[in-house]
Formats: sequence, structure tokens, C-alpha cells
Amino acid sequence: MSQHQYQEEQREQVVETISGEEINDLIVYNDDVNTFDHVINTLVRICKHTAEQAEQCTLLIHYKGKCAVKKGSYLELIPFRQGIVDAGISAEIE
Repeated sequence: MSQHQYQEEQREQVVETISGEEINDLIVYNDDVNTFDHVINTLVRICKHTAEQAEQCTLLIHYKGKCAVKKGSYLELIPFRQGIVDAGISAEIE
């Protein structure tokens, strides 16, 4: 685990402890249907990613099969998931 990953994990634990809410991940899954451009544009539009963030997430989705594209409480993530699913992309809250 890199130093950056360790620091991010520690920050997430602190946020979870302070808020008292469980932090969930919005996971987007790879498929053989959607183009890179469609997924990138959807992440920019729905999740408010920068173009660079969306491109990196899309590459991870393609090569790893999935990527956590957003973190938050379950209720916060519902509209983001719905927007992604409405765009024809597979996504789940975990």
C-alpha cells in the first residue's frame, strides 16, 4: 500500500467516525456495450468529475472490471447511482 493510499484510508476512517454514518462506495462496472466517451461524459455530468478523474475511473473500470467513482452515505449516493443507471451503465452502492 502506498503512502497516499494509506493516508486516504485513514482520512476515510476519520470522516466515518466523525459523521457517525457508514461511508459507502458507488461502484461502476465494466460492460461490453458502453463506449469510453459515454462513460467519461456520464461521470462528468452525473458525478461532477473533472475530465481527468472521469478518464482515470473509466480506465480502471475497463482494465479492473469496476471502480469506486464516489463515496458517501447510502442516501447521498442513490441519485448518483440512478443517474448512471439511467445512462445505461451498471452501478451499485456497496
